[in-house]
Amino acid sequence: METDELMQRAGKLAGWAARTGYSLGKRLPGADGAERSLRNLEQKALTELHKRMEGASNRRLLELTELPSSPSGEGAAGGHGENGSGSKSSSTAVAVPLPTDPLRAGMAALLNRSTHLSREAARDYLYASILRQLTPDEARILSVLSDGADYPVVQISERKTGRVVLRNASTIGKTAGVSATTHVPVYVSRLVAFGLAEIDDEQTELATQYEILMTDETVRKAEDLVKRPRITRGALRITPLGVNFWLACAP
Repeated sequence: METDELMQRAGKLAGWAARTGYSLGKRLPGADGAERSLRNLEQKALTELHKRMEGASNRRLLELTELPSSPSGEGAAGGHGENGSGSKSSSTAVAVPLPTDPLRAGMAALLNRSTHLSREAARDYLYASILRQLTPDEARILSVLSDGADYPVVQISERKTGRVVLRNASTIGKTAGVSATTHVPVYVSRLVAFGLAEIDDEQTELATQYEILMTDETVRKAEDLVKRPRITRGALRITPLGVNFWLACAP
């Protein structure tokens, strides 16, 4: 291939320069011309290498935006512009040209794909995106929340300034048997951010569980961080999105 030969020639010339002590001192007749030729050849080789790397980066990003196949075998290509009932989608597919920039190319690919996704395929795309971001411990917590029960959660802040020192501590971690119990507040916060769980007001029927939660080491350490801590109680539960997500993904 011509570009491969070009890169090989650049490498040979560079090796020759190193072995013979070739310098930019222009001490020999014609040294200027040889130097320019070497630089031109090296520049062409580097330009070609850059193009190859950029092309590989673009292809990788487009692969990452591919819709994973759903259990029903439906995907971006499987929809063929049809809705769940098999009828043609009313959306008009307008192809967006793929730019050379990887990020812009990724967005263009998503826009192109959106023109022919069915409702079920779009839902699976969302669920797959969420699923890829969950940690194993978060999956265990979600499996416990899927029974529909409420679990205690507390926030600890500084009474005078309102500064929060601990957010979303809960007994759900121990109930679910997570591995990193100290990260339960982070897990709960992420599940809430994904829309899979929500925090409601304090539930009186959880009084005993609130007392148990206040003895947790993470909670006690947070209380020691401020002089006058404010304890805000709440109830953690699964959301409708979380229910549908679990029904679609549960093993």
